[in-house]
Amino acid sequence: MGGGIAGLAAAYFLRGRAGEVTVLEGSPWLGGKLAISEVAGLAVDSGAEALLARRPEAVDLIGELGLADQLVYPGTTTARIWTRGEFRSLPRRQFMGVPGDFDELERARIVSAAGVARAREDVTRPATARDGDVSVSEFVGARLGDEVVDRLVEPLLGGVYAGRPDQLSYEATLPALAQASLRHRSITDAVNALLGPVSPDSDAVPAPVFTTLTAGLGTLPEALARASGATVRTKATVREIARTAGGWRLTVGPTISPEYTDADAVILALPARPASRLVDQLDGAASVAADLAAIEYASMAIVTLAYPVSAFGQPLTGSGYLVPAIDGRPVKAATFSTMKWPHLATRQPAEGQLHVVRCSVGRIGEEAVLQRDDADLVRLAAADFAAATGVVGAPVDARVTRWGGGLPQYAVGHLGRVARIRDGVAALGGLAVCGAAYDGIGVPACIASARLAADQAARYLAGPGRIVNTGASTGE
Repeated sequence: MGGGIAGLAAAYFLRGRAGEVTVLEGSPWLGGKLAISEVAGLAVDSGAEALLARRPEAVDLIGELGLADQLVYPGTTTARIWTRGEFRSLPRRQFMGVPGDFDELERARIVSAAGVARAREDVTRPATARDGDVSVSEFVGARLGDEVVDRLVEPLLGGVYAGRPDQLSYEATLPALAQASLRHRSITDAVNALLGPVSPDSDAVPAPVFTTLTAGLGTLPEALARASGATVRTKATVREIARTAGGWRLTVGPTISPEYTDADAVILALPARPASRLVDQLDGAASVAADLAAIEYASMAIVTLAYPVSAFGQPLTGSGYLVPAIDGRPVKAATFSTMKWPHLATRQPAEGQLHVVRCSVGRIGEEAVLQRDDADLVRLAAADFAAATGVVGAPVDARVTRWGGGLPQYAVGHLGRVARIRDGVAALGGLAVCGAAYDGIGVPACIASARLAADQAARYLAGPGRIVNTGASTGE
């Protein structure tokens, strides 16, 4: 299956429900996109650095692992848009960039006066027909105009998926809004229904949106592997799966020295393309393999930079910024890690304090920028970050983390494709899938898909058995 967060969570959810559980990971390490390394002597996440606190799956699992006391919350989550040479605050009432208050939208100055006037037409336009799934741009643009999509919705969606709104599925990437917009003629009314009433006099402090672990989210995979009780093997790439009379046979390792492992059931917790190659070897699974292969992936890099606090003429404020693709900048988003996570700052000596920032580079279709070598990519990101913030001088340290084909693209029709994949693998008997390719790319969504796959495998086994988790070099 793969030793990323989904594969390890599936193994954990199978403990006590199956006999021997084995996780096979093709790469030399566990964790997939959850990893930690040092920048300027400070251990910081090189992959995902936060998880949604308002979804229960990850927080509950962390509690089960006895790590709840290590959860920490942001000191600030105020992000801005950097566009046309200025920082501009996001409207407070918005849902993934879709505005709920046109006066706020106008004051934000992210969208032109003409763009605001076009957005206001949403409340008088007739209902937009939707027969099946459509792209985000097709629906939101029809209601609010292209400028709102390009300058507000795209930066937020791009920060999550590194995708394009004209290709991303409305139902898969904005499911709550897609459902709410079926009940409201105006998309603005749908946004306000999701956000709830305005309470300017309320003293209530909203629950934190994000959380992480004090030692970094990259510490979660090892803790999960230990708690699962599974046998965990790295450098164990599965090249083939085949049906046997009693279950499955897996071919592991190099062609010149293959190893064969038998299993009663198999969970594939790896990206869609390698899963497709394995499934395509099975009789009657061509359509499932085709649906898996149809899920495209975007590549990206995270360039982490460390600067002396004194290098900033103006103090950093907020948690970072987003950049619309239409502006043509190489850095699509920057996170001010030591501002967002105060515990990182407190680990540093009082003298020589550093700001650590994460610059995200790469959207689908922008692979050329990622072909630069590490030093060039650092120079590019640092120059773009300096243009935004005015920081003076080169970073004192930098790290480049590349995630080639790391972000699945939820294209129009994604939900139907996922339903067909799950039905198809279930029909094969003793096979299940999980990971970021299906129900969401965040950690909680991956954990939820892992529980679904583990439940499916446990039901199939209906008693003691042996589950082998097959892996690839880019496990989920």
